[in-house]
Formats: sequence, C-alpha cells, structure tokens
Amino acid sequence: MKNIVIFGAPGSGKGTQSDLLVKHYGFDHISTGDVLRAEIKNDTDLGRTAKAYIDNGQLIPDGLMIDILAATYDALPKQSGVIFDGFPRTIPQAEALKTMLATRGTAVHAMLELDVPDEMLTERLINRGKVSGRADDNAETIAKRLAVYHTQTQPLIDWYEAEGLRHAVKGYGALDDINAALRAVIDNIF
Repeated sequence: MKNIVIFGAPGSGKGTQSDLLVKHYGFDHISTGDVLRAEIKNDTDLGRTAKAYIDNGQLIPDGLMIDILAATYDALPKQSGVIFDGFPRTIPQAEALKTMLATRGTAVHAMLELDVPDEMLTERLINRGKVSGRADDNAETIAKRLAVYHTQTQPLIDWYEAEGLRHAVKGYGALDDINAALRAVIDNIF
C-alpha cells in the first residue's frame, strides 16, 4: 500500500487534486479537517477531547492529532493507498507521522508538492471566497495564512527532500495537466 502526503500552501489545490487521485487510483483520502469534523460529530472520545481544544480557541496538540489520524488510518480498508491531505504541517508532525506509520510496518512513500506562487494563491482564495462565501478567504486572513505556511509548514519541503521523498509539481495551469503531472510522479515511483 502506498502512503502519499499531498503538500502545498493554502489554495494550492490539495483537496481538488486529492479527489482526482482518489478517483483515478482508488486511494483512500485522509483530510485532517474532515477527520476532525467526523470525530466531533460522532462524539467519540477523541472527538470530545479535540472539541474541548477547539472550543477554547486552542490548536489541537500534535499527539492528539496523531492519535486521531492513527485511528482513522487503522479503520481504512487498506486498498491501494492513502493520501494524507492537510497533515503534516510541521516537522514534529512529520516525524510523528513517520513513527506512527513505522509502528504499522509502513512509511510515507512520497510527498507530492503543489508549487504555486503566492500571488496566484491569493487570487485563487479570494475567488473561492466569492463563490463559497467562506469568511476566511479574504485578503487579510489569506496573508496571515500564507505567513504561517511560510514560517511553519514550508520547512517540511527541505525535511521531505532530505528523506528523499519530495516531488515538486507545478500547481498551476490546466487542472488536467496538473493531475497528469502528479499521476506521472506516482506511476514512476510505484
């Protein structure tokens, strides 16, 4: 089974491309946002603990997030692979994911980076906000989210490069071309 991290800044197209890869390969898709919402909705022990942090305006600790991801991962049918979308976001999270998978006799096999310039990311997110009505897709919030990405998440590029797992793909242009480039990397690796 293949474990893939899809990586990129907010607005880079991770969710869209994950959906296309899931459809093409039959992978399972673990989106941290979706997982958290499901755990809270289902009122699980992990969900109640996560909700307490969220309700107090706090970030969910890495250990709790890994426990939630591990429970989700363990419940999957383990068909052809898993795409991790939205996790990891920091080097400690990447190290924790590596350890969690190692205890299950597997590993991350590739990190697919969607590389998109900041100006395009801002434009995409503002347009998404106009269509979806998402309150966090405004210029001020987008600038803050990109700043957090550059300081906290972008160092993962070098970390995955050092692990020999980073594969950068141009994340702009025609949707089908981006997806074809991602599939070419996956087909070449596996």
